[in-house]
Amino acid sequence: MGSAADGSLANEKAPAETVGVGRYVEMEQDGGGPSTAKSRLSGLLWHGGSAYDAWFSCASNQVAQVLLTLPYSFSQLGMLSGILFQLFYGLLGSWTAYLISILYVEYRTRKEREKVDFRNHVIQWFEVLDGLLGRHWRNVGLAFNCTFLLFGSVIQLIACASNIYYINDKLDKRTWTYIFGACCATTVFIPSFHNYRIWSFLGLVMTTYTAWYLAVASLIHGQVDGVKHSGPTKMVLYFTGATNILYTFGGHAVTVEIMHAMWRPQKFKAIYLMATLYVLTLTLPSAASVYWAFGDELLTHSNALALLPRTAFRDAAVVLMLIHQFITFGFACTPLYFVWEKLIGLHDCRSLCKRAAARLPVVVPIWFLAIIFPFFGPINSAVGSLLVSFTVYIIPALAHMITFRSAHARENAVEPPPRFVGRWTGTFIINAFVVAWVLVVGFGFGGWASMTNFVRQIDTFGLFTKCYQCPPPPLPPAGAAPNATWPPFPATPFNATTAGLAPAPAPSPAHFFGRHHRHHSHGL
Repeated sequence: MGSAADGSLANEKAPAETVGVGRYVEMEQDGGGPSTAKSRLSGLLWHGGSAYDAWFSCASNQVAQVLLTLPYSFSQLGMLSGILFQLFYGLLGSWTAYLISILYVEYRTRKEREKVDFRNHVIQWFEVLDGLLGRHWRNVGLAFNCTFLLFGSVIQLIACASNIYYINDKLDKRTWTYIFGACCATTVFIPSFHNYRIWSFLGLVMTTYTAWYLAVASLIHGQVDGVKHSGPTKMVLYFTGATNILYTFGGHAVTVEIMHAMWRPQKFKAIYLMATLYVLTLTLPSAASVYWAFGDELLTHSNALALLPRTAFRDAAVVLMLIHQFITFGFACTPLYFVWEKLIGLHDCRSLCKRAAARLPVVVPIWFLAIIFPFFGPINSAVGSLLVSFTVYIIPALAHMITFRSAHARENAVEPPPRFVGRWTGTFIINAFVVAWVLVVGFGFGGWASMTNFVRQIDTFGLFTKCYQCPPPPLPPAGAAPNATWPPFPATPFNATTAGLAPAPAPSPAHFFGRHHRHHSHGL
């Protein structure tokens, strides 16, 4: 395993276009002993750093719980707009992930030429901004990135509690949040993205199963009686749905950490695009199929699983998504662990137990925020418009333009833009478009719509709500014995995510006891 200093000597002898970024060692002892069955198994499951590992990490992290809310976004946008926004933001996200990878390689190459050794140190996005553009950019990048990852972890925790409620409603969602908060805290023992090899693979398998379950189950179910596809109907709903898709393809806030876990980070350039193309094969069929089957019913059911009949296949999807959300929680929280370790001076510590213990305080505010704001659907759009728009779209595009604004910087760039995008002129035009579009549509209109919706949740449910969007408890008929047990009665399926809409009519008894039996909880 070569050091960064060794890599820099080779870099000075190689052309700029073929410069190699050295490998790094993250919390592992350099192993020089003979290979054993135990070491080979550990390498297979634990020590990842190839381009395939990076692809699994990107694809697994890009779409998790948001897969369940994309049909809801389609009901707000309409079928055509939903498909076009997925394709558009998928392409936009891949472009800015490419920019981040270019800036990372540029920063690391410059530092390695200065004999900086990155063993036992994970490079992060704010450090790239600091090295290329100065401390003011570092502070802005650090603030946006940490806040986004903090609320990204909160969303995963809320989603765990919301999903498990579909197969076990004996405990309220707040209690499930306590339980899953403790479970997710175990991610402190995973050293870095270098050690997510088996988890990334399993996470992608779980997401793939859930996506195709949604598509196939919706097609088998068929369209509900009197199905309507009236979207878009309101500007607030339209831009809320568009912002949720912006959030979906803005999962590359951990791009730098994933690249740093690679043995050859310069291979990352096209990996995120390949991951996005695969993710589109999951999100487009599932969202389109569910919207085709249920139409406007999705306006009052922000979780697609709420509309499908309870079967063993649906329960399997719920369980697999729970496990995947645990993995995604680790993806979002691990960069926060690194920042905290650097702040308290333990980042270069070789003891896994000491670092794990030091990381625990990071989980506490995430746990607390998940209990305060259990508004799973609205918080996705709010995070997308206010944080994702800057963290992974606007800041990378601006940083790339400013880093290479001078002729000297462009001439000495480690990775010049490819010819098919128009070299430097075309890159500048694309970056300017990204900044303008996301600032106006994503942050401007999206921020207005998502915050309007978020405030409605607080007004409707209040903070610290015990069981967000849970049906009311059943009431026994008048004169019944106090201890009599009665089946639950149909609750009005009103989802406050779309507050301002008229509640849907209460279902008939056949809804509960007929062929297409559904779980009695609605929404998330």
